[in-house]
Amino acid sequence: MNRIIFLYLGFVSLCGMTAQAQAPSDYSNKQQLAQRVKALASRYSQLVKLTSMTKTLGGSDIWMLSIGTGNLEQKPAVAVVGGVSGDHLFGVELAVGFAEKLLANASQDSIRTLLDQQTFYVFPNMSPDATEQYFAKLQYERTGNARPLDYDRDGQKGEDGYDDLNGDGKITWMRVLDPSGTYLPNPKDPRSMILADPAKNQRGQYLVLSEGLDNDKDGQFNEDGEEGVAFNKNNTYNYKNFQPGAGEHAVSELENRALYDFLYDAFNVYAVVSFGSENNLSTPQQAGRGGESAPSGSRRPGGRMINSWSERDAQVNGAVSDLYNNIVQLGDAPKQKAGNGNFADWAYYHYGRLSFSTPGWWLPDTEKDPVASYFKWADAQGITGNYTPWKTISHPDFPNKTVEVGGIHPFVLHNPPYQMVDSLVAKHTDFVIKLTDMAPMIDIVDVKTEKLDGGLTRVSVKVLNKGAFPTLTQVGERSYFLKHVAVEVKTGSGQKVISGKNRQTINALEGHGFTELSWLIQGSGKLAIEAGNASSGKKTVNVSL
Repeated sequence: MNRIIFLYLGFVSLCGMTAQAQAPSDYSNKQQLAQRVKALASRYSQLVKLTSMTKTLGGSDIWMLSIGTGNLEQKPAVAVVGGVSGDHLFGVELAVGFAEKLLANASQDSIRTLLDQQTFYVFPNMSPDATEQYFAKLQYERTGNARPLDYDRDGQKGEDGYDDLNGDGKITWMRVLDPSGTYLPNPKDPRSMILADPAKNQRGQYLVLSEGLDNDKDGQFNEDGEEGVAFNKNNTYNYKNFQPGAGEHAVSELENRALYDFLYDAFNVYAVVSFGSENNLSTPQQAGRGGESAPSGSRRPGGRMINSWSERDAQVNGAVSDLYNNIVQLGDAPKQKAGNGNFADWAYYHYGRLSFSTPGWWLPDTEKDPVASYFKWADAQGITGNYTPWKTISHPDFPNKTVEVGGIHPFVLHNPPYQMVDSLVAKHTDFVIKLTDMAPMIDIVDVKTEKLDGGLTRVSVKVLNKGAFPTLTQVGERSYFLKHVAVEVKTGSGQKVISGKNRQTINALEGHGFTELSWLIQGSGKLAIEAGNASSGKKTVNVSL
């Protein structure tokens, strides 16, 4: 008996060690991500449909998880998008981690009810070719896919890539002692370099460059390597040609086109949550006039291009920002200008949905220098392995000059240490779930009937939006593409609508807003009134004439 107990305890211990060994200790590469999403589709087969929407030029799958019960396309939906920027692996973890934590709690009544009422479309990684650079033999921050490009437009592709001069497997920085330099070591932390400030009587001492060689002898370093088009620069809103990583034209890439093809057919999506460099969650968008004159002869209502959030939509963004900050509690993020052709702006201005974006993690810039602020925080947390000490090397492009290689490691400024990921994913999962409480939701209330002469009945109702979100954004109202709320009177035998329309669409309803409708109906018996659309839900009431 004792031997049996001993063997059992040894087996349990071994299982525990095996489970611990299999627990992720770092960000997931594309093979590990595939295992995670396939495990979800297998474990929760009644709730999850897994689709590979396309393969990138690098052969990577673009995965989509469709989560919910029943007819997914006919329920209000949230699209959750990760991997928006290839150097932001944390965005991948936030997206796939949301799906994992949501489904792990699917047996709870509240989550089960949510999945019955709403749909989630989760796109874990839109930049898999780029994120793989984190796991490669040579690690450097990359945002572009595997498409060969001539970044410096000299007629050659990939002739000036990255060079690991100190053999540490990471591309860091070079500082070159030069009287024309504009940088100097940070007086508060010499591990980082800062621009000299003449107002403080500072004089530059160094040129600061990306670690590498000028392989094509054009005076630039690492400007034309294997990196291709960036997902977050290839979208239609504010797209700029001839920018590094933007592509030859907007939506030139398979991954961008696949996502557009799906989302433009997904009329049930009322909000997009993306995890990337753009941020309107810790600090919301401000309303503006957005005035740029349209071309002469334009038929666009208002005659202007929209380039700022409307007042009503900005108010919604403010409420969502308050919710986000209360749950996640990261404090104010460093300000960053939105890039050209980015996905989050496209989701609002061109897709017409409420678009909420966040990097999900940041550190306050307490030292007015992101690198020094990071080192101060990391030192306090006991976090190491994020820095290579400056080391003098012989550099063929700078003969007779002192050149040192070192500095902060790639990825650490944008991605938290992995031990922090689970708790941050939990908070962002809570946020997205709470966000769904604000979804537009159509109801029909205050149903009244009034008998009139001649076998007529006046029927009046209020069509109410019970949600805090509007049924359409104000930019969506102007798109002529999104579906308005439709109201239909379904008459029976011997019944006829004398006044009012059998079927009509109504203007967008603000959060908790309503509109009143009435009809004159001839006949007797029962009829049905239905109101709603895919993104706001549908409600039907029966009326006795």
